Amino acid sequence: ARLFGLAAKQGQAEAQCNLAVLCEHGRGVLQDDCEAAHRFGLAAKQRQAEAQFNLALLCEHGMGVPQDDGKTARLYRLAADQGLASAQFCCGMFHAHGMGVPQDDAEVARLYRLA
Repeated sequence: ARLFGLAAKQGQAEAQCNLAVLCEHGRGVLQDDCEAAHRFGLAAKQRQAEAQFNLALLCEHGMGVPQDDGKTARLYRLAADQGLASAQFCCGMFHAHGMGVPQDDAEVARLYRLA
């Protein structure tokens, strides 16, 4: 955790994401969903797909951030557009159920094929 923290202070997105995972699960640091969301957010702003996906998961379930289907869908889309299969699947689910985005069966099929 200490080395990830040092790299994160230098603005390295992957280190921010890894430190966020440690915060989320309480591994080597105190468990803190708010801190995890903050760190995922820093990495997500640097277009780190895994951070965008993990922040979407927290946002979907209201863990450390308010639950928000629209924001969740946007984050899943950002990660999906970078080719992250799990984000493509989740983005498809949001389109299938009209959660934060219009229901769109063609987009659902496209995203599921990609995933």
